[in-house]
Amino acid sequence: MQTLCAVLVALLGCNRGAATPPGPFDGQRALGYVRTFMEFGPRVPGTEAHTRAGDWIAGEMRQRADTVIEQTWMHTTQSGVSIPMRNILARYRPMAEERILYVTHWDSRPVAEKSATDEDRKKPTPGANDGGSGVGMFLALGDVLKATPPTVGVDLLFVDGEDYGTFAPDVDVLIGSAYFASNLPSAGYQPLYGVVFDMIGEADLRIPREEHSVTRAPEVVDRVWRAAEDMGYGNVFVRSTTYPITDDHLPLLDKGLRVIDVIDLDYAHHHTVNDTFDKVSARSLKIVGDVAWRLLQK
Repeated sequence: MQTLCAVLVALLGCNRGAATPPGPFDGQRALGYVRTFMEFGPRVPGTEAHTRAGDWIAGEMRQRADTVIEQTWMHTTQSGVSIPMRNILARYRPMAEERILYVTHWDSRPVAEKSATDEDRKKPTPGANDGGSGVGMFLALGDVLKATPPTVGVDLLFVDGEDYGTFAPDVDVLIGSAYFASNLPSAGYQPLYGVVFDMIGEADLRIPREEHSVTRAPEVVDRVWRAAEDMGYGNVFVRSTTYPITDDHLPLLDKGLRVIDVIDLDYAHHHTVNDTFDKVSARSLKIVGDVAWRLLQK
């Protein structure tokens, strides 16, 4: 009986415990993009590394997408400091009315306040998992969409300034997503749904449903988690619900867009100097990339 079940699973592709079902998304390629991205150094707004990293994202996406739009502006912090900000929107089938929005942030934090020593707490975070993993996944997904164009419009949005200020109280954070929400690509812009991908690269990946998402866009949560389960990733996209998280979906939800957060915040190196490239896993990027791709097929 066990042998027969194994054969049926292999034939039908329904093994919900499978780690890497067949699909066009390449986790190793995504990891390579994370490696290259990390070579720029911490992407703190206002630094040369930030400028160069943003140039690289925009240049790479121009090679993959139909259209790339950049939003640039100066953000004045609560303390009165002006810092340059930059969102990058890569669009596939830009004239299509039916669209799906994916969002990731690309900046890194100016201070690693959760680090173990006073000296390290004054340093910026490297931002490999927190920022870099989403960028790598988006570029690899862009490769897939270039090779096989989607049947719906797709917007890959790289937002700036998510991690700049302080959380709880929330001051000078979610800057790029708030700016995008106030400066949408068109007056009637209303994607079918949207997903924020944040901190998706750690090896021990486990993504519960985020509470704001479940409360405010439950149909999108169900769509994403069903897609993950259909691909055999129910052990990663788990059905438990975690606490509400302040992330880039909130300004978009407040604008009326149906956007949820896919995030694994249970990460030991969050906001520390140890959030480095060696913490990012090709397997985890493959899992999330597979799900992101599958959602675009429906």
